[in-house]
Amino acid sequence: MRVVSLVPSLTEAVARTLPGALVGATDWCTHPADLDVTRVGGTKNPKIDRVLALAPDLVIANEEENRQPDLDALRAAGVEVLVTEVREVPQAFSELARVLRACGARGRPRWLEEAESVWSALPEPSRRTTAVVPVWRRPWMVLGRDTFAGDVLARLGVDHRYASHAERYPRVPLAEVRAAAPDVVVLPDEPYRFTADDGPEAFPGLPCALVSGRHLTWYGPSLIEAPRLLTEALRAAHR
Repeated sequence: MRVVSLVPSLTEAVARTLPGALVGATDWCTHPADLDVTRVGGTKNPKIDRVLALAPDLVIANEEENRQPDLDALRAAGVEVLVTEVREVPQAFSELARVLRACGARGRPRWLEEAESVWSALPEPSRRTTAVVPVWRRPWMVLGRDTFAGDVLARLGVDHRYASHAERYPRVPLAEVRAAAPDVVVLPDEPYRFTADDGPEAFPGLPCALVSGRHLTWYGPSLIEAPRLLTEALRAAHR
């Protein structure tokens, strides 16, 4: 089986489960760090000719991260494309199992069982907090409705202010974000790399949690440690 992955989360999952199956991945596929495959461009702008030159048996993609015209072009060239949809944590587990089966796995890998066990054993949060979750600046954009990251936070006791917004990633003026007065501002390091230098300074007087975007938005082996690391970052913001 020759697989090309256009999704960083799936790249990590396949590489850990089926070493050698991947022949291509995007420039944004940073895990595992020693992954040695042909790079095929970005998630939004993959080099279709480069993908086709690898003669993959399967291309794995995601309905949110990848563009439909690119997936259509691959299918038109005769390539099988598997597209995932992940909006909630349980859905991540079922979609990961589906992808791994399609890539040749004979059963559910141990890491997937461990990740599912970690999330199913989460205690009910003793208190709930509110958050705003910027995902971009220039212009400012935040998490809106129906997102995987929003579901991750909700399961950890964090309700983000724009969860009922009509858009999934609404553009919101910075003044409005500040006026929302959340208990915490959650600042991931991807897709925009918020840092201690350019994140908290935009929200004076509000607690800010700098979190790993990989643990907030990726679905794969990172799900094992995501609850612990995200919870630690959120607690640190209130110290």
